[in-house]
Amino acid sequence: MTSTTQTTSKVMDSIEAHFDDSVARLQAILRVPSISTDPAHVDDVRAAAEWFGREFEHLGFSCEVVDTPGHPMVFAERKAPSDDAPTVLYYGHYDVQPADPLDQWNSPPFDPVIVDDANGGRIVARGAVDDKGQVMTFIEAFRAWIDATGDIPVGVKVMLEGEEESGSESLEGFLDAFKDRLAADVCVVSDTGMWNAETPAITTMLRGMVYLEAEVRGPGHDLHSGMYGGAIANPANVLSRIIGSLHRDDGSVAVPHFYDGVADPPQRILDQWRDLGFDEASFLSSAEISTATGGETGRTILERTWSRPTIDVNGIHGGYTGAGAKTIIPATCSAKISCRLVPGQDPERIEASLKAFIEAAIPEGCSVKFVSHGANPAVVVPADSPWLAAATAGLAEAYDTPAAIIGSGGSIPAVGDIQSKLGIDALLVGFGLDDDRVHSPNEKFDLRCLRGGIRSHAGMIGAFADRPRH
Repeated sequence: MTSTTQTTSKVMDSIEAHFDDSVARLQAILRVPSISTDPAHVDDVRAAAEWFGREFEHLGFSCEVVDTPGHPMVFAERKAPSDDAPTVLYYGHYDVQPADPLDQWNSPPFDPVIVDDANGGRIVARGAVDDKGQVMTFIEAFRAWIDATGDIPVGVKVMLEGEEESGSESLEGFLDAFKDRLAADVCVVSDTGMWNAETPAITTMLRGMVYLEAEVRGPGHDLHSGMYGGAIANPANVLSRIIGSLHRDDGSVAVPHFYDGVADPPQRILDQWRDLGFDEASFLSSAEISTATGGETGRTILERTWSRPTIDVNGIHGGYTGAGAKTIIPATCSAKISCRLVPGQDPERIEASLKAFIEAAIPEGCSVKFVSHGANPAVVVPADSPWLAAATAGLAEAYDTPAAIIGSGGSIPAVGDIQSKLGIDALLVGFGLDDDRVHSPNEKFDLRCLRGGIRSHAGMIGAFADRPRH
């Protein structure tokens, strides 16, 4: 197969010539409030899936919006131009987080605006970087290849999920049903971040997750705290004590067997992380704090967020939460608890251990009910993967600084399932920045990162095409 370097240059020219159109298309899909966790937006989620379906059809892909027990999946395909060309599977998600709290947004969350700044501007809206903007980076790269050359030099398959932000409950069934049609040589995922605005990154370690909701139940109805206080176990007090006992004083997790199978990264990996020149102050500033007080003592921030497991309470609800005072003992109190997992941990065993820990602390007169919101293992990409080398070469087409090989504290359930069910590695190449306010009000995507992401995917396509199949 001949080198595509000269052709890739023409593709880059097309990207620059039509970048304003790329921004306009991103704004169009950001206007669709595809909040997967909220039943009130079920029609909006489908509308977003159908929008992407039309985009793929306009680009000459065959495309299906596939019904699932939950929200639809989008599956698009464009055949490889030759038998020796590899096929690349792209994964992303089109659903978004709720926009609450609305009063903290500087502009309506689903009315995307371009804000001028010293870095060339940013697009602000829910889903701007997580993950609609990042999905559009590879779609616009496909468009540029077709515009510049009439074709894409590799086979392309795309799977866009509509439940990533709400547990991916339909994903496993879809992968089972579409296993043969999803067959590819490698998978590319853009739902992660860059090392910094000038340095692209390939994430080779991704934490898994167990997400559990625990509801403690006490009396059959809310009680007067003066008449019953001291005589009846208060579910809010009970749950608070349990939450307070999840961690030891040194920040480690107190749940039995939580660390079974966990090993420290090899020293060479720790050395690589040290040499990255991590800016701790900047990282903390993005969270509007100045001191890292969470996690296990004696470990760096990168160790804590990339290679150590955690437990966090994501929300608590119980009793009276309105304005003013209402003196009650609530009948119930619930907490949403997530565990970020690292290689070596079994999600099912972790969930069972956490349930047992909570159940053992429930006093007489109370009970607990659990709801599981998903479990998936951690992911590691082999350092010697030829596709990792190709992705690194492709990123060099878009950035002067070599790609950093990093870990990530986040979880993308699809990646583990893709590895286990489809038998292919997933390259995690994202273009978000630490200050993008993911899952928060005023979420944004820098236009320089959108442009760099499109150029990067175009470069990677060229590099993939230069590799022999399999």
